Amino acid sequence: MSNLSSHRIHALDPKLINQIAAGEIIERPASMLKELIENALDAGARNIDIEVDNAGIKRLKISDDGHGILMQDLARALSRHATSKIENLQDLEQIATLGFRGEALPSIASVTRMTIKSRSDQDEQAWMVSSEGDNSISEPRPVAHPQGTSVETRDLFYNTPARRKFLRTDSTEFKHLDQVVRRMALSRFDVAFKLTHNAKVVLHLPAVGEQDARRLKSVCGNSMPDNSVYFSAERNGMRLRGWLGLPGYSRSQADMQYFFINGRLIRDKTVNHAVRLGYQDVLFHGRHPVYVLYLDMDPAAVDVNVHPTKHEVRFRESRDVHGFIFRSLQAELAASAGDVSSVQLEENRRMANPQPQVSGKTLEFQQTMPYTALNPTTEQVKQELHNYGQISSDAFRPDRVEDVAKPIYSPSSTDPAKSDEIPPLGYALAQLKGIYILAENADGLILVDMHAAHERITYERFKAAMASQGVHQQPLLVPVSVQVSDPELVAWSDNAELFTKLGFEMEQIDAQVLIVRSVPELLLRADVSQLVRDVLADLVAFDQSTRIEELTNELLSSMACHGSVRANRLLSLTEMNALLRDMEATERSGQCNHGRPTWVSMSINQLDAWFKRGQ
Repeated sequence: MSNLSSHRIHALDPKLINQIAAGEIIERPASMLKELIENALDAGARNIDIEVDNAGIKRLKISDDGHGILMQDLARALSRHATSKIENLQDLEQIATLGFRGEALPSIASVTRMTIKSRSDQDEQAWMVSSEGDNSISEPRPVAHPQGTSVETRDLFYNTPARRKFLRTDSTEFKHLDQVVRRMALSRFDVAFKLTHNAKVVLHLPAVGEQDARRLKSVCGNSMPDNSVYFSAERNGMRLRGWLGLPGYSRSQADMQYFFINGRLIRDKTVNHAVRLGYQDVLFHGRHPVYVLYLDMDPAAVDVNVHPTKHEVRFRESRDVHGFIFRSLQAELAASAGDVSSVQLEENRRMANPQPQVSGKTLEFQQTMPYTALNPTTEQVKQELHNYGQISSDAFRPDRVEDVAKPIYSPSSTDPAKSDEIPPLGYALAQLKGIYILAENADGLILVDMHAAHERITYERFKAAMASQGVHQQPLLVPVSVQVSDPELVAWSDNAELFTKLGFEMEQIDAQVLIVRSVPELLLRADVSQLVRDVLADLVAFDQSTRIEELTNELLSSMACHGSVRANRLLSLTEMNALLRDMEATERSGQCNHGRPTWVSMSINQLDAWFKRGQ
């Protein structure tokens, strides 16, 4: 091995510098296309046409109708660190454009054969420059071209064969290209996009209005608008809007999640954490939500100059952003209860032909007990929480819940004969197999899983009772010591009031040792040391933590499950209607505590289609 200390320091060749920069930005044709589309959008384009051959490896051309490039600036546009978008540090601290580094064009030109044709809105003549990937740029010469810019590249990585070997098949590379176009199309509904591959138009998206569902359907599928809610929320100069997928419309992969900040698609841990919390308690385990969200905020409050690809950002006040996103999503998902079905059944769904299931066992129904909503008093909840923390969960039996519950059904408020307006979940018709409630509303048939629905109602009321009475501390017989790192110690010091509010009594006894003397009563049997370390890790990573609340809610959820009406319990029509009315008044009633749907709807049109009525 040579002695590196004997090597002389030398300046790199400009061509090599550009190719190194290209390695940070240009991974494949799709990453090249992303940079060029961003330039077109920054230029005010309203129509963007993309033509590719062999998935962009052989040829890629993007044309726009933006304001164009001045003749004297064409050659300079292919020079590194040359841009029209920033001039000083103040501009860098409040970037409102998608591109700004001035590295995209020269980096692309260093690994392709590039031609740029452009006509500025201030010029009467269009001009062209070209580069062969050798760091040389031709003199501008006049050409015929409408206002706007066309950038054409050929033979990607022709001069860096080692890089070309990492490219995949044309079909794989084109999938990445197509995905880039669709993502950029989601960021700007007012811009028309057309993608042509090997002389065949693959995607044509005309410009539409901001809330037009046609663009959403083109990118995310026809079922997305029907299974999501559009909302808009504002606070402290921030605006969050977009489509929020219903919990029942989840996916096995996180492949339909789009989050834009000031028009820029980003992947950020603070945002991801806030969205995940917004969907807590309503998403089935192992499933991922679907959403297309837009956050508009002061450009000076977010730093996009973090990574060459500009996918990562850094917030000046990450806690405020996190809280705004989390609370907005939580409120919207809670408000959607009773308005739309948690599971949408498509009208064109084919009917299966299941064979009848025959069982040798006869269902044994429990003794008929009235449906009651859980409205515990403060003292009763305190006693339940105390008992739950001290003994096994089996002690929280349904009959004990009945002792602290009271009937809420009032015939005058839910009797169909005395109501002029049909409520969203309608009125009960019958009970099926002691599990499901069949009800009729204005649109058709409603099926309710009575245990799942009552479980959500009970759980939400337990949480409300906990919030009203506060957290009660329980001193530990043997205090628990926790070894922490320096960043974790700083996080504890900065958030000492948070731990106290959540029911922890803690103090520092050594340079890197905290001691826990009291914990929340409900978490007495938890692994205190591990819980504290997890909370501190969250505070270091996200500047906040919800682990204590999540663990508390998990225990309350288990209590609610034990305290809800069980399957195979016969309910009267009066009791079934009472449950339906409680569902309509309960937040997140579309899913049980574990994320399973609590009800589905089937419209008359769906039923007619299944039975081929009118055909």
